Amino acid sequence: QVSLLHTPNNNPSKTQNNNKIMLLMRLCFSLFIYLLILIFFPLLLPQYIKVFLNESWTARFGTAMETKSLTLLWSITVSIFAIGGLVGALIVSIPVKYLGRKGTLLANNGFAILGALLTSLSKTAGSFEMLILGRFIIGLDGGIALSALPMYLGEISPKQIRGSIGQITAIFICCGVFSGQILGLPELLGGKESTWPFLFGMNVVPALVQLAILPFLPESPKYLLCEKNDYIKAQKGFQVFLGKEDVTKEMEEVQREKRNQKNVNLVSVCKLLQKRSMRWQIITVIVTMASYQLCGLNAIWFYTSSIFKEAGIQEHQIPYITLSTGGIEILASLVSSLTVERLGRRPLLIGGFAFMALFFGLLTVSLNLQNKVFWMPYLSIIFIIAVIASFCIGPGGIPFILTGELFDQSCRASAFMIGGTVSWLCNFAVGLLFPFIQSALGSFCFLVFAGIAAAGAIYLHFLLPETKNQTFAEICLSFAKINKKSHVSAEETKTITLSEFVEISASNVMNRKPNIEPDDVECTV
Repeated sequence: QVSLLHTPNNNPSKTQNNNKIMLLMRLCFSLFIYLLILIFFPLLLPQYIKVFLNESWTARFGTAMETKSLTLLWSITVSIFAIGGLVGALIVSIPVKYLGRKGTLLANNGFAILGALLTSLSKTAGSFEMLILGRFIIGLDGGIALSALPMYLGEISPKQIRGSIGQITAIFICCGVFSGQILGLPELLGGKESTWPFLFGMNVVPALVQLAILPFLPESPKYLLCEKNDYIKAQKGFQVFLGKEDVTKEMEEVQREKRNQKNVNLVSVCKLLQKRSMRWQIITVIVTMASYQLCGLNAIWFYTSSIFKEAGIQEHQIPYITLSTGGIEILASLVSSLTVERLGRRPLLIGGFAFMALFFGLLTVSLNLQNKVFWMPYLSIIFIIAVIASFCIGPGGIPFILTGELFDQSCRASAFMIGGTVSWLCNFAVGLLFPFIQSALGSFCFLVFAGIAAAGAIYLHFLLPETKNQTFAEICLSFAKINKKSHVSAEETKTITLSEFVEISASNVMNRKPNIEPDDVECTV
């Protein structure tokens, strides 16, 4: 990490300490995402959960549930997670404002522990209500985490490695998926009906580990300086995260952003939606988050087992073959993390959606021909792996990075609230509507997701600027030509100072970028 920061450090012990801090930081935050995903994978063993729902209902009311009622209760148990996530996304701006980014993540572990206890003890108590309530609380935990965590990572990361650090979320989501697949194997916790509560209960472990580690890391320096006016703690925070004593450049950059907002309070969601100068940034976040959830990755899992069976793989071997998809996810996310600062956000995000659309189309063809051509099932497996890899290389993590990069400190919390709300609503819609789409269209349902992925790629191709190594002021200039058509009011134009405009323009000339005309952006002196 030190070499990527381009900050010379002649003290070997300081370099070692910096590496340790970065490792500690990654471990702490990754455990939180690991916690989030592990709660999902017990629901890939629906036969056990449905038996519990039926048994607890029978014990309570004396009669077994009808098939339709059981399906409805099962659907509620699954979808309540997304409802909790939506609530978490709607309220996240409050704790990140008053508790800070780090404080929010610490407090949020309480929801994680409570949800894990309720779900793991529901079988012992014979209460399906505990399972549903626990799922809601874990969803609440996830909704807060997936907004506060990218916000924190984006604010503590130098712009040179902001994308790589932001990809931690995607990498450890994949690690959580892979861990859930392993723990769900028949030899471990997925082989008996009596063991599924332990799989839920294991979510307590990462939460406790994070509670032990996170207090030793500083709060976001940007939050401390811009919102709490605490110069000393902000400076110390930068020194810890960057592993160097001289953080003058970083402090000046944040102070410039603070000066531009000195007459601007934290912007609420309603006010942000009304700001014409942020109109296309908001639309970009909404489109990106909607495409992220609606591009059809979750639908792949519904077909994986049947496709493996068609390929001649015996049923008892399928869980082990499925592990390969988890491994591909991790590998693709690592590749994305290593290349996002070289290639940029645009190519990975647009390319990811475009390749997903392509492979979804090819998968539709192969699924409809696999009964006619003996080798088609094997080709379908390749297309499934290609779809998963395409998602993890770009769309899997970059949307969270973009949300933090497109908005300044005063708007960032509300922007994450908007993005999170869209994400969880789309997640809920997929879970609710996919069974009906699958029933009506069969394997042709993938064409719907191909269309959504293609539409997302086209929009981003024309309207998303590159944000790699860019400050907020530079990113704002990239959107200026679009937003100026909205006749930005004088109050909304206090985005960058004249000195910043001159500095950025000079930088563009040195880097042979297209000239920025003075009328493309309004500057304040």
